[in-house]
Amino acid sequence: MRGSGRAVRRRARLAAAGLAMMTALTLSAACSENPAWVSPTASTPTASPTPPPEPFTLSISPKEGADKLPISTEVGITLTGGRVADVTLTKAGSTKKLTGAMREDGTSWVPAAPLEFNTTYHATVTATSADGSQTQTKTTSFKTMGRFGRVTGTGLYLFDGQTVGVGMPVVVEFVQPVPEEARAAVQRRLFVTTDPPQPGVWHWASGKQVWYRAPDYWKPGTTITVRAALRGVPMGNGRYGDTDRSATVTVGHRNLMLVDNATKLMTVYRDGKVVKRMPVSLGKPSTPSSSGQMVIMSKHYQTTFDTRGEPNGGYVIDINYAMRITWGGEFIHSAPWSVGDQGVRNVSHGCVNLSPANAKWLFEFAQIGDPVIVKGTEVELENGNGWTAWNLTWSDYVKGSALPVAPELAAAQGVDPRTGASPRSDAEPGVGGAPTTPTPSATRVG
Repeated sequence: MRGSGRAVRRRARLAAAGLAMMTALTLSAACSENPAWVSPTASTPTASPTPPPEPFTLSISPKEGADKLPISTEVGITLTGGRVADVTLTKAGSTKKLTGAMREDGTSWVPAAPLEFNTTYHATVTATSADGSQTQTKTTSFKTMGRFGRVTGTGLYLFDGQTVGVGMPVVVEFVQPVPEEARAAVQRRLFVTTDPPQPGVWHWASGKQVWYRAPDYWKPGTTITVRAALRGVPMGNGRYGDTDRSATVTVGHRNLMLVDNATKLMTVYRDGKVVKRMPVSLGKPSTPSSSGQMVIMSKHYQTTFDTRGEPNGGYVIDINYAMRITWGGEFIHSAPWSVGDQGVRNVSHGCVNLSPANAKWLFEFAQIGDPVIVKGTEVELENGNGWTAWNLTWSDYVKGSALPVAPELAAAQGVDPRTGASPRSDAEPGVGGAPTTPTPSATRVG
């Protein structure tokens, strides 16, 4: 038995020695300038074959002779193995070319204005192959529908030349609700460009309102250009969009207002720095203020609150320096009658009460679209009660799109709805980076 064991151990040593030699040779080969000698049978690697070029094909739509098409019709393009060189669209009997532009994904050419009713159009698309050796041209003619009778009223909450806050979503409104089956087509007609680029996503709060924002707050100085190209777009239920709307706005200062019910204080930030703290009085227990992230929706130097006929209402009062933050009637405003309570107890009907001097200061400081975060009250903000786009995490927000969202955009890190903390490394505290105020209570919103 002992002899047998010595034989086994000897064979094991020989095997180990052989393995060590092979390892040494392999390592030598790896470090050698010319490792080919390791294996006499090794052959010289050959380059993998070049894949054949993608076939060069072009087709366009609408199909030849299509009739009764919406005045929002686009020139559809399906192209492989090449690029679009030119698109022309003219009215029958005219040589004047209509203006327009390609979609970013290259799937169609969009006229810059609605087409005319009951009119024939000729479209020509020319494409060039990837190597430039071939050209294809396709043509089609189509006719638009007659004037429609039922329309969906629309609105755009932006105005040319306006300066807005970093939290201002693009908001498009519909007087008649857009049914779910029509929302994807409607969303495709909503165009936003930002300079510098900050890609965003549309979110349907309901059939009556859709918002657009990026994962992070807009950068100060950003130019936002919007075209809601809805004239003649089928809106469902036999209705069509009433008009095209457009606006170009600029993003102003990076402001943020944080209201803490525990301390009864509003802390105001600009560019991450605290600029003012002010005592507040919020909604009393029977009419509590909403906790969540809102934005200033409108500003009114003077307005009248008339709550007759509303639950817990019944009063009429003139108000100064009012800034709306919800559709449900919550404002930040001057409240001279509650100055003694501000910073001490809550006595309002849900609004954020400030002293006249503080309300005046904030009214002059704030921009429409500035984020306002209220925390620690008895109720949470309801989605859609105002422009509550920032009251959702980014992962929840993108679920509201009627169209697929690019995976890399859907996976982006978004603003924390509880604190306003930004994922951007260059952002400031207060609006980005670590907040300089205490973390909100566990009853998060959104």
